[in-house]
Amino acid sequence: MVGGNAIRGTRVGAGPSGESERGESAPRRRVSYWCAHGHEARPSFSMDAEVPEEWDCPRCGLPGGQNEQSPPAAPRTEPYKTHLAYVKERRSDADGEAILAEALERLRQRRELI
Repeated sequence: MVGGNAIRGTRVGAGPSGESERGESAPRRRVSYWCAHGHEARPSFSMDAEVPEEWDCPRCGLPGGQNEQSPPAAPRTEPYKTHLAYVKERRSDADGEAILAEALERLRQRRELI
């Protein structure tokens, strides 16, 4: 007797194929978006869906707008800041020198005890 596997030859999640089995698809519209590099993306939306003003370009990732002549500008990316750069934003050079002098004094006192 052969094993009783009823779904043999089909993949998991496979359903009936064909539009007649699934029903009619919703009416769609395609909207063009252009990025700063001139790439065009044409996603489709349902006719009753709200169309977003910007859409990320699938080729380069920049934001795209519906006006081909004036696409949105690329977002400004901040360069990576080191810990020292953040400290320098919060403290002046005089503060840094005072903290350094205090730390050096503590080290000298520890050495004298040893």
